[in-house]
Amino acid sequence: MDLRYDDSERAKEFAEKTREFIDEVVLPVERDVLGEGPVSEAVVDELREEAQEYGVYAPHLPEEYGGHDLSYRDMLPVFEEAGRSLLGATAVRVDAPDEGNMHTLEMFGTEEQKEEWLRPLVQGEARSGFSMTEPSPGAGSDPKMIQTTAEKDGDEWVIDGHKWWTTQGTEADVLIVMARTDQDAHPYSGCSLFLVPADTEGVNVVRDIPHTGGGVTGVGHAEIEYDNVRVPESALLGELNEGFTHAQQRLGPARLTHCMRYSGMAERALDVAKAYVTEREAFDGPLSEKQSVRFNVAEAEMKLHAIRTMVRHAARQIEAGEEARIPVSMAKVFAANATQEIIDDALQMCGGSGISKDLPIADFYESVRQFRIVDGADEVHKRVIARAAFDDPEIDPEELTNLPTF
Repeated sequence: MDLRYDDSERAKEFAEKTREFIDEVVLPVERDVLGEGPVSEAVVDELREEAQEYGVYAPHLPEEYGGHDLSYRDMLPVFEEAGRSLLGATAVRVDAPDEGNMHTLEMFGTEEQKEEWLRPLVQGEARSGFSMTEPSPGAGSDPKMIQTTAEKDGDEWVIDGHKWWTTQGTEADVLIVMARTDQDAHPYSGCSLFLVPADTEGVNVVRDIPHTGGGVTGVGHAEIEYDNVRVPESALLGELNEGFTHAQQRLGPARLTHCMRYSGMAERALDVAKAYVTEREAFDGPLSEKQSVRFNVAEAEMKLHAIRTMVRHAARQIEAGEEARIPVSMAKVFAANATQEIIDDALQMCGGSGISKDLPIADFYESVRQFRIVDGADEVHKRVIARAAFDDPEIDPEELTNLPTF
Protein backbone atom coordinates (compact mmCIF):
# COMPACT_ATOMS: atom_id res chain seq x y z
CA MET A 1 0.00 0.00 0.00
CA ASP A 2 1.58 3.26 -1.15
CA LEU A 3 0.92 5.92 1.49
CA ARG A 4 2.99 9.07 1.04
CA TYR A 5 5.05 10.42 3.93
CA ASP A 6 7.15 13.54 4.16
CA ASP A 7 10.45 11.67 3.89
CA SER A 8 13.29 13.30 2.00
CA GLU A 9 14.31 11.95 -1.39
CA ARG A 10 17.55 10.64 0.11
CA ALA A 11 15.61 8.80 2.82
CA LYS A 12 13.27 7.25 0.25
CA GLU A 13 16.13 6.15 -1.98
CA PHE A 14 18.13 4.67 0.88
CA ALA A 15 15.07 2.89 2.28
CA GLU A 16 14.32 1.39 -1.13
CA LYS A 17 17.90 0.23 -1.47
CA THR A 18 17.72 -1.30 2.01
CA ARG A 19 14.50 -3.09 1.10
CA GLU A 20 16.16 -4.57 -1.97
CA PHE A 21 19.09 -5.75 0.14
CA ILE A 22 16.75 -7.36 2.68
CA ASP A 23 14.70 -9.08 -0.04
CA GLU A 24 17.59 -10.23 -2.20
CA VAL A 25 20.26 -11.06 0.37
CA VAL A 26 18.86 -11.37 3.90
CA LEU A 27 15.55 -13.20 3.40
CA PRO A 28 17.13 -16.18 1.61
CA VAL A 29 19.48 -16.59 4.58
CA GLU A 30 16.58 -16.18 7.01
CA ARG A 31 14.67 -18.97 5.29
CA ASP A 32 17.68 -21.27 5.66
CA VAL A 33 17.93 -20.74 9.43
CA LEU A 34 14.23 -20.59 10.41
CA GLY A 35 13.58 -22.90 13.35
CA GLU A 36 17.25 -23.76 13.82
CA GLY A 37 18.07 -21.38 16.68
CA PRO A 38 20.61 -18.56 16.74
CA VAL A 39 22.41 -17.75 13.51
CA SER A 40 26.19 -18.23 13.57
CA GLU A 41 28.69 -15.39 13.78
CA ALA A 42 30.08 -16.47 10.41
CA VAL A 43 26.68 -15.91 8.77
CA VAL A 44 26.36 -12.49 10.45
CA ASP A 45 29.84 -11.48 9.28
CA GLU A 46 29.02 -12.53 5.72
CA LEU A 47 25.75 -10.56 5.74
CA ARG A 48 27.55 -7.47 6.99
CA GLU A 49 30.20 -7.77 4.29
CA GLU A 50 27.46 -7.97 1.69
CA ALA A 51 25.71 -4.95 3.25
CA GLN A 52 28.94 -2.97 2.87
CA GLU A 53 29.25 -4.01 -0.76
CA TYR A 54 25.57 -3.14 -1.30
CA GLY A 55 26.16 0.31 0.17
CA VAL A 56 23.63 0.08 3.02
CA TYR A 57 25.89 -0.67 6.00
CA ALA A 58 25.80 1.58 9.11
CA PRO A 59 23.72 4.26 7.37
CA HIS A 60 23.22 6.34 10.52
CA LEU A 61 26.89 6.81 11.40
CA PRO A 62 29.45 9.36 10.16
CA GLU A 63 31.30 8.61 6.95
CA GLU A 64 34.65 8.83 8.77
CA TYR A 65 33.65 5.69 10.68
CA GLY A 66 32.39 3.81 7.64
CA GLY A 67 28.77 4.95 7.64
CA HIS A 68 26.60 7.04 5.32
CA ASP A 69 25.80 9.93 7.66
CA LEU A 70 22.00 9.80 7.31
CA SER A 71 20.17 12.13 9.65
CA TYR A 72 18.00 10.72 12.42
CA ARG A 73 14.82 11.67 10.57
CA ASP A 74 16.05 10.12 7.32
CA MET A 75 16.85 6.89 9.15
CA LEU A 76 13.27 6.13 10.14
CA PRO A 77 12.13 4.40 6.93
CA VAL A 78 15.50 2.60 6.78
CA PHE A 79 14.92 1.14 10.25
CA GLU A 80 11.53 -0.08 9.10
CA GLU A 81 12.92 -1.83 6.04
CA ALA A 82 15.68 -3.45 8.13
CA GLY A 83 13.07 -4.64 10.62
CA ARG A 84 11.31 -6.77 8.01
CA SER A 85 13.67 -9.60 8.93
CA LEU A 86 14.97 -10.55 12.37
CA LEU A 87 18.40 -10.61 10.71
CA GLY A 88 17.95 -7.30 8.89
CA ALA A 89 19.00 -4.86 11.60
CA THR A 90 22.00 -7.02 12.47
CA ALA A 91 23.09 -7.22 8.84
CA VAL A 92 22.77 -3.48 8.23
CA ARG A 93 24.34 -2.69 11.65
CA VAL A 94 21.37 -0.85 13.06
CA ASP A 95 20.76 -3.54 15.67
CA ALA A 96 20.09 -2.95 19.35
CA PRO A 97 21.77 -2.36 21.69
CA ASP A 98 24.84 -1.44 19.61
CA GLU A 99 22.95 1.11 17.51
CA GLY A 100 21.96 3.15 20.57
CA ASN A 101 25.34 2.71 22.23
CA MET A 102 27.19 3.83 19.11
CA HIS A 103 24.95 6.89 19.00
CA THR A 104 25.76 7.59 22.66
CA LEU A 105 29.49 7.34 21.97
CA GLU A 106 29.14 9.58 18.95
CA MET A 107 27.32 12.24 21.00
CA PHE A 108 29.29 12.19 24.25
CA GLY A 109 32.52 10.28 23.72
CA THR A 110 35.97 11.84 23.62
CA GLU A 111 38.09 11.35 20.51
CA GLU A 112 40.08 8.71 22.38
CA GLN A 113 36.91 6.86 23.43
CA LYS A 114 35.58 6.95 19.87
CA GLU A 115 38.78 5.50 18.48
CA GLU A 116 38.89 2.81 21.14
CA TRP A 117 35.24 1.75 20.99
CA LEU A 118 33.12 3.49 18.34
CA ARG A 119 35.25 2.52 15.37
CA PRO A 120 35.40 -1.22 16.21
CA LEU A 121 31.69 -1.21 17.05
CA VAL A 122 30.84 0.28 13.67
CA GLN A 123 32.95 -2.32 11.90
CA GLY A 124 31.34 -5.16 13.84
CA GLU A 125 34.63 -6.01 15.51
CA ALA A 126 33.21 -5.34 19.00
CA ARG A 127 29.89 -5.58 20.83
CA SER A 128 28.43 -3.53 23.65
CA GLY A 129 25.83 -3.49 26.41
CA PHE A 130 23.93 -0.72 28.21
CA SER A 131 23.99 -1.68 31.89
CA MET A 132 21.36 0.35 33.72
CA THR A 133 18.44 -1.78 34.92
CA GLU A 134 18.77 -3.35 38.36
CA PRO A 135 16.94 -6.16 40.18
CA SER A 136 14.83 -5.38 43.22
CA PRO A 137 15.29 -3.35 45.35
CA GLY A 138 17.18 -1.41 42.69
CA ALA A 139 15.96 0.42 39.63
CA GLY A 140 13.38 -1.35 37.53
CA SER A 141 10.68 0.92 36.14
CA ASP A 142 11.60 3.55 38.74
CA PRO A 143 15.17 4.66 37.99
CA LYS A 144 15.25 6.89 41.07
CA MET A 145 15.94 3.68 42.99
CA ILE A 146 19.29 3.04 41.31
CA GLN A 147 21.78 1.68 43.83
CA THR A 148 24.95 1.00 41.84
CA THR A 149 27.69 3.39 42.99
CA ALA A 150 30.92 4.76 41.55
CA GLU A 151 33.27 6.20 44.17
CA LYS A 152 36.38 8.21 43.36
CA ASP A 153 39.64 6.71 44.66
CA GLY A 154 42.66 8.72 43.54
CA ASP A 155 42.68 8.74 39.75
CA GLU A 156 40.25 5.80 39.49
CA TRP A 157 36.54 5.18 39.84
CA VAL A 158 35.43 2.13 41.86
CA ILE A 159 32.08 0.69 40.72
CA ASP A 160 29.94 -1.59 42.87
CA GLY A 161 26.45 -2.78 42.01
CA HIS A 162 24.13 -5.41 40.60
CA LYS A 163 22.54 -5.08 37.15
CA TRP A 164 20.33 -7.26 35.00
CA TRP A 165 18.59 -7.21 31.64
CA THR A 166 21.83 -5.90 30.15
CA THR A 167 21.17 -6.80 26.56
CA GLN A 168 24.12 -8.54 24.90
CA GLY A 169 25.93 -8.34 28.24
CA THR A 170 27.32 -11.85 27.97
CA GLU A 171 28.93 -11.18 24.59
CA ALA A 172 29.80 -7.50 25.11
CA ASP A 173 33.36 -6.22 24.83
CA VAL A 174 32.42 -2.96 26.54
CA LEU A 175 29.60 -2.03 28.91
CA ILE A 176 28.11 1.43 29.39
CA VAL A 177 27.34 1.40 33.12
CA MET A 178 25.04 3.83 34.92
CA ALA A 179 26.14 4.49 38.53
CA ARG A 180 25.59 7.03 41.30
CA THR A 181 28.56 9.37 41.56
CA ASP A 182 27.08 11.87 44.03
CA GLN A 183 25.51 9.93 46.88
CA ASP A 184 23.97 13.05 48.44
CA ALA A 185 22.23 14.25 45.27
CA HIS A 186 18.96 13.10 43.77
CA PRO A 187 19.78 10.24 41.36
CA TYR A 188 18.58 12.33 38.40
CA SER A 189 21.37 14.82 39.11
CA GLY A 190 23.91 12.51 40.71
CA CYS A 191 24.51 9.65 38.25
CA SER A 192 27.11 9.19 35.54
CA LEU A 193 27.89 6.83 32.65
CA PHE A 194 31.12 4.82 32.47
CA LEU A 195 32.76 2.78 29.74
CA VAL A 196 33.78 -0.49 31.37
CA PRO A 197 35.66 -3.13 29.33
CA ALA A 198 33.90 -6.43 29.96
CA ASP A 199 37.15 -8.16 30.89
CA THR A 200 37.85 -5.71 33.74
CA GLU A 201 38.52 -7.48 37.04
CA GLY A 202 35.35 -7.55 39.15
CA VAL A 203 32.90 -7.67 36.23
CA ASN A 204 31.06 -10.92 36.89
CA VAL A 205 28.47 -12.08 34.37
CA VAL A 206 26.15 -14.19 36.49
CA ARG A 207 23.93 -15.60 33.73
CA ASP A 208 21.88 -14.94 30.64
CA ILE A 209 18.30 -14.59 31.86
CA PRO A 210 16.00 -17.11 30.11
CA HIS A 211 13.37 -15.14 28.23
CA THR A 212 10.79 -15.13 25.47
CA GLY A 213 12.03 -14.40 21.94
CA GLY A 214 15.52 -13.92 20.53
CA GLY A 215 15.55 -17.26 18.72
CA VAL A 216 17.12 -16.27 15.39
CA THR A 217 19.54 -13.60 16.56
CA GLY A 218 20.39 -15.28 19.86
CA VAL A 219 20.86 -11.95 21.66
CA GLY A 220 20.55 -12.49 25.41
CA HIS A 221 20.02 -10.32 28.47
CA ALA A 222 22.61 -10.69 31.18
CA GLU A 223 22.66 -10.40 34.94
CA ILE A 224 25.94 -8.79 35.95
CA GLU A 225 27.60 -8.06 39.30
CA TYR A 226 30.14 -5.24 39.55
CA ASP A 227 32.40 -5.99 42.50
CA ASN A 228 35.06 -3.36 43.26
CA VAL A 229 35.48 -2.68 39.53
CA ARG A 230 38.22 -0.13 38.99
CA VAL A 231 38.33 2.05 35.89
CA PRO A 232 40.43 5.14 35.12
CA GLU A 233 39.09 8.69 35.10
CA SER A 234 39.04 8.50 31.31
CA ALA A 235 36.26 5.88 31.52
CA LEU A 236 33.71 8.61 32.32
CA LEU A 237 31.39 8.94 29.31
CA GLY A 238 30.05 12.45 28.94
CA GLU A 239 29.74 14.89 31.81
CA LEU A 240 30.01 13.99 35.49
CA ASN A 241 26.58 13.60 37.16
CA GLU A 242 24.81 14.01 33.81
CA GLY A 243 24.16 10.29 33.31
CA PHE A 244 20.38 10.56 33.30
CA THR A 245 20.41 13.49 30.91
CA HIS A 246 22.68 11.57 28.54
CA ALA A 247 20.59 8.41 28.89
CA GLN A 248 17.43 10.34 28.06
CA GLN A 249 19.09 11.69 24.92
CA ARG A 250 19.90 8.10 23.99
CA LEU A 251 16.61 6.48 24.93
CA GLY A 252 14.12 8.94 23.40
CA PRO A 253 15.32 8.49 19.81
CA ALA A 254 16.00 4.79 20.44
CA ARG A 255 12.36 4.22 21.32
CA LEU A 256 11.30 5.56 17.94
CA THR A 257 13.83 3.41 16.10
CA HIS A 258 12.41 0.40 17.94
CA CYS A 259 8.93 1.44 16.80
CA MET A 260 10.09 1.44 13.18
CA ARG A 261 11.94 -1.87 13.42
CA TYR A 262 8.84 -3.51 14.85
CA SER A 263 6.53 -1.85 12.31
CA GLY A 264 8.73 -3.40 9.62
CA MET A 265 8.32 -6.76 11.30
CA ALA A 266 4.54 -6.30 11.47
CA GLU A 267 4.38 -5.25 7.82
CA ARG A 268 6.28 -8.38 6.80
CA ALA A 269 3.99 -10.58 8.92
CA LEU A 270 0.99 -8.99 7.24
CA ASP A 271 2.52 -9.49 3.78
CA VAL A 272 3.07 -13.19 4.53
CA ALA A 273 -0.49 -13.52 5.81
CA LYS A 274 -1.99 -11.76 2.77
CA ALA A 275 -0.11 -14.09 0.44
CA TYR A 276 -1.27 -17.10 2.46
CA VAL A 277 -4.98 -16.19 2.56
CA THR A 278 -4.93 -15.34 -1.15
CA GLU A 279 -3.72 -18.85 -2.01
CA ARG A 280 -5.54 -20.82 0.71
CA GLU A 281 -9.01 -21.98 -0.28
CA ALA A 282 -11.66 -23.05 2.19
CA PHE A 283 -15.43 -22.78 2.46
CA ASP A 284 -15.99 -22.30 -1.27
CA GLY A 285 -13.30 -19.77 -2.06
CA PRO A 286 -10.05 -18.08 -1.10
CA LEU A 287 -9.78 -16.96 2.51
CA SER A 288 -8.92 -13.50 1.20
CA GLU A 289 -12.54 -13.10 0.10
CA LYS A 290 -13.93 -13.64 3.62
CA GLN A 291 -15.05 -10.41 5.25
CA SER A 292 -13.51 -11.15 8.64
CA VAL A 293 -10.11 -11.64 7.04
CA ARG A 294 -10.43 -8.52 4.90
CA PHE A 295 -11.44 -6.42 7.92
CA ASN A 296 -8.45 -7.72 9.91
CA VAL A 297 -6.14 -6.72 7.07
CA ALA A 298 -7.78 -3.30 6.77
CA GLU A 299 -7.37 -2.66 10.51
CA ALA A 300 -3.72 -3.75 10.34
CA GLU A 301 -3.04 -1.33 7.49
CA MET A 302 -4.60 1.50 9.50
CA LYS A 303 -2.47 0.67 12.54
CA LEU A 304 0.73 0.62 10.46
CA HIS A 305 -0.14 4.00 8.97
CA ALA A 306 -0.81 5.40 12.44
CA ILE A 307 2.53 4.10 13.77
CA ARG A 308 4.49 5.65 10.91
CA THR A 309 2.69 8.96 11.26
CA MET A 310 3.12 9.17 15.04
CA VAL A 311 6.80 8.28 14.88
CA ARG A 312 7.51 10.88 12.18
CA HIS A 313 5.67 13.53 14.20
CA ALA A 314 7.79 12.81 17.29
CA ALA A 315 10.99 12.64 15.23
CA ARG A 316 10.37 16.09 13.75
CA GLN A 317 10.20 17.51 17.26
CA ILE A 318 13.42 15.75 18.28
CA GLU A 319 15.26 17.06 15.22
CA ALA A 320 14.00 20.54 16.11
CA GLY A 321 15.80 20.23 19.45
CA GLU A 322 12.79 19.35 21.59
CA GLU A 323 12.60 16.43 24.05
CA ALA A 324 9.24 15.31 22.60
CA ARG A 325 8.69 13.18 25.69
CA ILE A 326 4.91 12.95 25.33
CA PRO A 327 4.83 12.22 21.55
CA VAL A 328 7.59 9.62 22.02
CA SER A 329 5.70 7.91 24.84
CA MET A 330 2.48 7.95 22.82
CA ALA A 331 4.21 6.50 19.76
CA LYS A 332 5.99 3.84 21.80
CA VAL A 333 2.87 2.57 23.59
CA PHE A 334 0.74 2.62 20.46
CA ALA A 335 3.40 0.91 18.32
CA ALA A 336 4.09 -1.79 20.89
CA ASN A 337 0.44 -2.74 21.17
CA ALA A 338 -0.43 -2.30 17.49
CA THR A 339 2.47 -4.41 16.22
CA GLN A 340 1.63 -7.14 18.71
CA GLU A 341 -1.98 -7.14 17.49
CA ILE A 342 -0.98 -7.16 13.81
CA ILE A 343 1.44 -10.05 14.21
CA ASP A 344 -1.06 -12.00 16.31
CA ASP A 345 -3.77 -11.52 13.65
CA ALA A 346 -1.32 -12.48 10.89
CA LEU A 347 -0.47 -15.68 12.74
CA GLN A 348 -4.16 -16.47 13.20
CA MET A 349 -4.87 -15.93 9.50
CA CYS A 350 -2.18 -18.48 8.63
CA GLY A 351 -3.67 -21.11 10.95
CA GLY A 352 -1.39 -24.04 11.66
CA SER A 353 1.25 -22.66 9.31
CA GLY A 354 1.35 -19.53 11.45
CA ILE A 355 2.65 -21.35 14.52
CA SER A 356 5.10 -23.45 12.53
CA LYS A 357 8.67 -22.33 12.01
CA ASP A 358 8.22 -22.71 8.25
CA LEU A 359 7.10 -19.08 8.24
CA PRO A 360 8.79 -16.18 10.08
CA ILE A 361 5.60 -15.16 11.90
CA ALA A 362 6.15 -17.51 14.86
CA ASP A 363 9.54 -15.93 15.54
CA PHE A 364 8.02 -12.47 15.12
CA TYR A 365 5.29 -13.41 17.61
CA GLU A 366 7.85 -14.45 20.22
CA SER A 367 9.87 -11.28 19.67
CA VAL A 368 7.12 -8.66 19.65
CA ARG A 369 5.68 -9.39 23.10
CA GLN A 370 8.73 -7.95 24.85
CA PHE A 371 8.22 -4.57 23.15
CA ARG A 372 5.45 -3.63 25.61
CA ILE A 373 8.03 -3.90 28.41
CA VAL A 374 11.41 -2.95 26.96
CA ASP A 375 12.17 0.74 26.41
CA GLY A 376 9.71 1.48 29.21
CA ALA A 377 6.65 -0.57 30.12
CA ASP A 378 3.26 0.56 28.80
CA GLU A 379 2.16 1.56 32.29
CA VAL A 380 5.12 3.88 32.88
CA HIS A 381 4.68 5.67 29.56
CA LYS A 382 0.94 6.01 30.22
CA ARG A 383 1.78 7.54 33.59
CA VAL A 384 3.90 10.17 31.83
CA ILE A 385 1.12 10.88 29.31
CA ALA A 386 -1.55 11.08 32.01
CA ARG A 387 0.48 13.52 34.11
CA ALA A 388 0.68 15.83 31.10
CA ALA A 389 -3.01 15.29 30.29
CA PHE A 390 -4.02 16.37 33.79
CA ASP A 391 -1.51 19.23 33.71
CA ASP A 392 0.08 18.04 36.94
CA PRO A 393 2.20 20.87 38.37
CA GLU A 394 5.25 18.76 39.15
CA ILE A 395 6.17 16.78 36.07
CA ASP A 396 9.79 15.82 36.62
CA PRO A 397 11.82 17.02 33.62
CA GLU A 398 14.03 13.96 33.94
CA GLU A 399 11.20 11.41 34.03
CA LEU A 400 12.84 8.36 32.50
CA THR A 401 11.27 5.00 31.96
CA ASN A 402 13.66 2.16 32.60
CA LEU A 403 13.96 -0.96 30.54
CA PRO A 404 15.66 -4.19 29.73
CA THR A 405 18.31 -2.22 27.92
CA PHE A 406 17.89 -2.84 24.21
